[in-house]
Amino acid sequence: MSFIQRDGVGEQGKAGHQASERPDRRLAQPFSGWTHERMNSSINAFIEESELEDYQDYIRRGAFLAQSKAAFENDRNDGLILKESERQALELEHSTRRIDKFKQPWRLYALVACCSLAAAVQGWDETAVNGAQIYYKHAFHLKNDDWSLGLVASAPYLCCAFSCWLNYPMNKLLDRRGVIFITCLISSFTCLGQAFPQTWKQLFAARFLLGFGIGPKSATVPIYAAEAAPANIRGALVMMWQMWTAFGIMCGLITGVVLAGVREGSNPNICGNNSGSANLLSSKCSLNWRLMLASPMILPLFVAAYIYTLPESPRWLLMKARKGNKKKYEAAFMALVKLRHTKLQAGRDLFLINHLLEGEEEIMKQQNPFKEIISVKRNRRALTASVITMFMQQFCGVNVTAYYSSSILVERAHFTDRNALLISMGFGIINFLFALPAVWTIDSFGRRNLLLSTFPFMAFFQILMVIAFTLKTGSVAQNALVILGMYLFGVAYSPGEGPVPFVYSAESMPLYNRDFGMGIVTSINWFWNFFIGFTWPGFLSKFTAPGAYGWYAAWCVIGWWMILLFVRETKDLTLEQLDQVFEYPTKDHMRHGLDQLKWFVGRYFMGRKSLKKPVFLHKEGPDEVIITRERGFEEVQVEEKPDRIMEFS
Repeated sequence: MSFIQRDGVGEQGKAGHQASERPDRRLAQPFSGWTHERMNSSINAFIEESELEDYQDYIRRGAFLAQSKAAFENDRNDGLILKESERQALELEHSTRRIDKFKQPWRLYALVACCSLAAAVQGWDETAVNGAQIYYKHAFHLKNDDWSLGLVASAPYLCCAFSCWLNYPMNKLLDRRGVIFITCLISSFTCLGQAFPQTWKQLFAARFLLGFGIGPKSATVPIYAAEAAPANIRGALVMMWQMWTAFGIMCGLITGVVLAGVREGSNPNICGNNSGSANLLSSKCSLNWRLMLASPMILPLFVAAYIYTLPESPRWLLMKARKGNKKKYEAAFMALVKLRHTKLQAGRDLFLINHLLEGEEEIMKQQNPFKEIISVKRNRRALTASVITMFMQQFCGVNVTAYYSSSILVERAHFTDRNALLISMGFGIINFLFALPAVWTIDSFGRRNLLLSTFPFMAFFQILMVIAFTLKTGSVAQNALVILGMYLFGVAYSPGEGPVPFVYSAESMPLYNRDFGMGIVTSINWFWNFFIGFTWPGFLSKFTAPGAYGWYAAWCVIGWWMILLFVRETKDLTLEQLDQVFEYPTKDHMRHGLDQLKWFVGRYFMGRKSLKKPVFLHKEGPDEVIITRERGFEEVQVEEKPDRIMEFS
């Protein structure tokens, strides 16, 4: 490793600093090095521009607080002081106790609850088809290997692969709440529409339109929550999307059990699989699967009714204000007042968000964010890692169980309809319950470590499914092993590959082109979601159950290697430190990943307890960053002080 240190003093040093500075690094600590006079000048200009003279005390003190947490520990800020209530709120905000970060205003948790309901809507939309297809495939005379069976099941995700790109124009035309309101209404109406089809093509059309309610919502809700949340709880709130999606998945599978008996099914001559279409599509025979498909329609109506009782995203309001609507400045401040403990914190965040928006606008004028995602190596590495996590969320095979478990259990293991639905419901409950620990472990154990720890187990449990389907069909051994493999796979998936992809993608992209990057990776996720759902019936028929599950077990192994070599750890790192992580050449990180593997094998399988664990980037305290690059097990450590820049090659 070679490196160059520059002290950042003198014209040549300053020029070098500016030349090497990435745009997102400039936005990471925007007021670093500003003089007192420059801060005052910027504050006065903002107050004049925003016409917020009535709140200037909170904005002025908040601006100095945005520059430094220790702003009021000396007398340099014109004698500005903190009130006791403000001091207590700031102490709570910076507490080292993890539990304290969850002590937030009730209005923020009301917003979180609404976003959680919106996530549950998506999960319920996804699994309502699981139990329903046991019945509607007979009503529409769809065979198990029929391509139309997969097309109906995956129709919403085909639409989502394109509709998520509507997120940007919809948010520009409407506000965040408006997009959530409209998409929830679409979800409700299309779910109702799924209850009335008389042909599989009509059901496909209704489910395809459902994608317009899922796609833009899946991109907008996490952004809305992230923009409303304070920094110290933002990570936990971003992962709420996936956790409560798992809750919705559970609700959909429970609904399948509850509604399965809502028909006259006791007489096989009336509602048996060989009955005519007239009987199978009549209300006495088809009411159960029609109610299953329509069941998600109620929850989005609650979200739509509730969303306008909440404050709008302060960031969106400031974006409108900066385009000429000055009344939005006060609206943004009042929104922050509702979402923070004190007006001082609201003033601080208002000034900071406004400054970041100004910086982003300047960057957008100078550069092409979409082009930079591909052309800049740092961004390309982050995009590659994000695509891997999103792609593997689908190709680990989880949605095969989410969409088709009931049909698989009935057709391949000869479970009764009701038992198949009960077993699927158990998977949904496990999927939600085992996502809960990730609220803690995703920040303490780490994103990459969660993935590396869970993928081997996911592969092993998929192999259990392979073994199960090679046993005698309907035997006790097969039934027990199928249930065990399915449930343990859910246990391994839920705290790792379940919540990590959306959190990882949101934080690894540079701030100034995060919307573009998230649009790409979200679209990729939905496309492969559609691909898995569409191809599974034919794939299962051609490869048989052991071959199909073996395929996804192999992908879990491939995914583990891709994560080891290409996905970098992002926990507990600032934007500036993340920039350093992704500045490393890919070959260096690949070497680091192999070093980690050698250490793990040597430590735990060969008993070499003296081996030192490889470290790629590690933060030591508030005042220094130690960057460790390892070749084999020789360490080279370099200390970087805050007033210096370090370049690596």
